[in-house]
Amino acid sequence: MTADVPLTRESFRRLQPINVPSPVSQLPDRVWTDEDWDRIRQGYRARDMDEKWNVFAEGAVLFMHRSWSGHGVYQATFAPVAGGGRRIASAVVEADGERYRGMGDEYDCLMMELIISAIVLGEPAADLRAGFMELTARSSGKGDLPSGVVEHSVLGLRSGS
Repeated sequence: MTADVPLTRESFRRLQPINVPSPVSQLPDRVWTDEDWDRIRQGYRARDMDEKWNVFAEGAVLFMHRSWSGHGVYQATFAPVAGGGRRIASAVVEADGERYRGMGDEYDCLMMELIISAIVLGEPAADLRAGFMELTARSSGKGDLPSGVVEHSVLGLRSGS
């Protein structure tokens, strides 16, 4: 598959749609450029065990699935912004506790942006990563969690392209 052919639902062996969709009330403020949107629509496929996410778009909806289980976790609908670019206009998260243990809208908002920025676009996303660690420490009550282990367990790594 060439780099300019977007990934589709059929690009993945086993995908399971979100079983119990729940609206995410807190959405990222970021406006992705039109160039970013073109790259986001290409999707992303996990290449090895250290990667946790498979991502593809259908129209204006971006689907984020766990790579090992194929379970859908997030669906984000993008809308154009006056002056150019796109932002997430609405999103849902899996609410089936056997498929995904949610940690609230703030966490889901951060995770969606982190998956798109760090995994799909390959950005360093240092501020998002720091926010993720702060939120994880606050919600767990443990300030001494090793950032690399925590981040890897949830976000995974992005292989070089």
